[in-house]
Amino acid sequence: MATKAPTDSSAAKQALSKSSAIIEQVTKALAAKCSSNGKVSVAKMDQNQFVQYQIAWLTSEQKIAENFIDYAWNDSLGTGELEKLMAQVFAAEVVSHIRTEFSSRASEYGISTQELVTKLFDDATNKFLEESSAIENYNHIADLIASSGSFGAYGLSEDHEMFRQTFKQFAEEVVAPKAEHVHRHDDIVPEEIIQGLRDMGCFGLCIPETYGGLQPNDKADNISMLVVTEELSRGSLGIAGSLITRPEILSKALLKGGTDAQKEKWLPLIASGEKMGGIMVTEPNYGSDVAGVSVTAKKVDGGWSINGVKTWCTFAGYANLLLILVRTETDPELKHKGLSIVLAEKPSFNGHEFDYKQDGGGRISGKAIGTIGYRGMHSFEVSFEDYFVPEENLIGGEAGRGKGFYFQMEGFSGGRIQTAARANGVMQAALEAGLRYAQERQVFQKPIFDYNLTKYKIARMAMIVQASRQFTNTVAKLLDDHKGQMEATLIKFYASKVAEWVTREAMQIHGGMGYAEEYAVSRYFVDARVFSIFEGAEEVMALRVIAKSLMDQYSA
Repeated sequence: MATKAPTDSSAAKQALSKSSAIIEQVTKALAAKCSSNGKVSVAKMDQNQFVQYQIAWLTSEQKIAENFIDYAWNDSLGTGELEKLMAQVFAAEVVSHIRTEFSSRASEYGISTQELVTKLFDDATNKFLEESSAIENYNHIADLIASSGSFGAYGLSEDHEMFRQTFKQFAEEVVAPKAEHVHRHDDIVPEEIIQGLRDMGCFGLCIPETYGGLQPNDKADNISMLVVTEELSRGSLGIAGSLITRPEILSKALLKGGTDAQKEKWLPLIASGEKMGGIMVTEPNYGSDVAGVSVTAKKVDGGWSINGVKTWCTFAGYANLLLILVRTETDPELKHKGLSIVLAEKPSFNGHEFDYKQDGGGRISGKAIGTIGYRGMHSFEVSFEDYFVPEENLIGGEAGRGKGFYFQMEGFSGGRIQTAARANGVMQAALEAGLRYAQERQVFQKPIFDYNLTKYKIARMAMIVQASRQFTNTVAKLLDDHKGQMEATLIKFYASKVAEWVTREAMQIHGGMGYAEEYAVSRYFVDARVFSIFEGAEEVMALRVIAKSLMDQYSA
């Protein structure tokens, strides 16, 4: 059967409108069930964490599918048959997933089976799903990709596309050739890469021009940061794609809460790459629960004395400027309102361990934690013993005491959307590798690409990557206008999880060679596993951020 791209988006939009209405109805029902005295009770939410997790996931899929349809039918972005067909099939997968999940445990979601049948199993929706989900559509998507060499239009402006091409070239010529060596030997990021990114102004992508960065003074530009991050991550997550995450978090925290003097001092140094940042939030006993932070900063003559242990501090060895979330207020009842941020300097160290003693006796030491992937920058456990930080390094000065949590969240929102871009880059690399191998490798006298199941995998991988990329770009524009905090969490949650499936399938296409270090696809797979853990663990994002926010909208 010949497959043609849909002539309009009406059928997809109609089906998505119905699934959206059901999600809203279920969310309201869950909010009512979990509310007490007009306020959502986390304890009641936790009585069925599974449905709370699922409502967060289904909401993510729903919004991404709606955005994908809008993108595909925006001809000004350079979209055509491929993008429209991908968006339609993706929408069908999402609607099918939503109605399958709700119908499997309707009572737990607070909806009757009869309502679901009436509202989401109607003839029009059934027809849309059957026609859109036909295997011929997946075949055609794969064939369009193979014949055109395109996985779909990026939809960028001329300036942003130029940015993308510049860093794509750098990733291919400088980053990728070194990626496997660093990964296999757990080596440090090559200085050639760091200096190259310094020369291109990469560390100032999120810093206004006033302070020596590349960001326009009059308007934020998160898209530039995302396209650079994605292309560098396509070359290597561990030695390039994550290098600008720390300056991103550090600079946004400073822009949010720093004094004028602090911004004028530190932001130009960060933008130039003279100061390389490390972020220290997580502690051995407190992961995403930052309210439990126990590393203390005690007021001493001329500054603060830091004591305690931080963990999962990526790039802490090489970094010479550390952002540390500390407890400055002694009252335990203050919880997250007792936290502040200090900036600590130290010398830069290569290798897997470091130990530095200040002239006054303070000490900082760290040891890298062995990991299965995400190698190059190294993640450290770091110990502070009476480590002195000058008084002027408390972000926000005296007025910033107790506000560190909020400054940190400003940085994390950028970190989350950047994680989505990193996931998009790794997925893109895996997709390209999977297609290339499928076209080259022959089994039973023909390329494995010619087999129906391989085409299905390639098509679905391409759909997921493009859907994720386009929603990431949409969220970036929201963040430019100081909106989109919730959406940034949604796309971080989604992209992190699907990256595991995409890289897994690329690895599977390689068969036995996918399990060998000879092919980079094995590195993509282990690197992708970290996305759902760092910058906010998947479960915390789903339950404490997304689901809680959804419940709060309808609590009564």
